[in-house]
Amino acid sequence: MTERFCCMVMRINIDCNGCYRKVRRALLETQELDTHLIEMKQSKVSVCGKFKPQEIAIKIRKKTNRRVEILEIQEFSINNGQSHEEKPLMISSSWNLESNQNLFAT
Repeated sequence: MTERFCCMVMRINIDCNGCYRKVRRALLETQELDTHLIEMKQSKVSVCGKFKPQEIAIKIRKKTNRRVEILEIQEFSINNGQSHEEKPLMISSSWNLESNQNLFAT
């Protein structure tokens, strides 16, 4: 059985602490997500877990009433705990490699 583990970077306009709390609450309520990272100054939200990216973006859009723009999706294939195969689906030119390495270094 093959499971899909996705990491997705989205742009959500976060103007104030109230917007931040609304986005954070929506992410915490979403069961499919394993981890999330909210970068308030860059208006970027990164999420990882076993989910379909479009469905998560729609859920967050409905819960927060904010526009959600998907910047990058990375999909990892997990074959019964054996090898991990990385397969990037969409790469944004505005997302640089240094910040991507810092995201997964922790």
